Amino acid sequence: MDSIAGLLDSPRAHGAFMMRAILEPPWAVRIVDRAPLCIVAQARGTAWVTYDDAEPVRVEEGEIAIMRGPDPYVFSDDPATEPQALIHPGGRCETPDGQSLAGEMDLGVRTWGHSGEGSAMMLIGSYENTGEIGARLLDALPRLVVLRRDTWDCPLLPLLGEEIARDDPAQEVVLDRLLDLLVVAALRAWFARPEARAPGWYRAQGDPVVGRALKLLHNNPAHPWTVAELAVRAGVSRAALARRFAELVGEPPMTYLTGWRLALAADLLREPDATVGAVARRVGYGSPFALSTAFKRVHGVSPQEHRLAAAGA
Repeated sequence: MDSIAGLLDSPRAHGAFMMRAILEPPWAVRIVDRAPLCIVAQARGTAWVTYDDAEPVRVEEGEIAIMRGPDPYVFSDDPATEPQALIHPGGRCETPDGQSLAGEMDLGVRTWGHSGEGSAMMLIGSYENTGEIGARLLDALPRLVVLRRDTWDCPLLPLLGEEIARDDPAQEVVLDRLLDLLVVAALRAWFARPEARAPGWYRAQGDPVVGRALKLLHNNPAHPWTVAELAVRAGVSRAALARRFAELVGEPPMTYLTGWRLALAADLLREPDATVGAVARRVGYGSPFALSTAFKRVHGVSPQEHRLAAAGA
């Protein structure tokens, strides 16, 4: 597993909120669901994305917008259109004065809007929970990313458009995997662009020395790594590796490894059958106590408290 593969391994959708919105101007929807990540593919027509403290951004047909939560924003046909609906966590929809729109704009399976012939169509996927590995990745993103159609063509969009309104057996699983693929492809395309200001761990993957070290850490986080061993495996001196790693990634190798191990632990602890002891062994800690101490120092809560909070969310 290379370093970018490890960090793109999350988000992983499990029953993600997905829908197709078909609307006719004037329309405007305010999103207040606080989702950590939402992706909107503009399948037909155009739209505007407006945050409360920023200038509107236009999204053309065939383009993709990625919104990193939790700030609210408005999708609309025109920045001047006042919101007619609010989207809350779980996809709950109501008017600005609190009246439910649950059935009023229902157009069929995962389809919502004015009519099937509306001039604007959006394919929407939203992750309601993101593990810590995903958080490390999402922290590197701006609040809004728009991938323009003249620079990126995604073959997944027609397939997602066909599948999102189907009601076949195991359809949610199919949609979850399609959403994952779309997000990974979109983020990879974004980080490859010069204006993305890709984080250090992304830029460093192409370095023959640091990229090798990152791959080793990601492939086997449970190994008792030292800077000296990493240097030998990367074919350079200890001092050279430490200096180059810090220069490109932005932190020393062992600091990066600790963050990666604890990110993995936070994600693994969300699995219902995982024990603190088993997770500790998988991420390179000798005992549950050692993991708990490091985890609480970084996250401010114990592994058990983190598990309960994740279950509650």
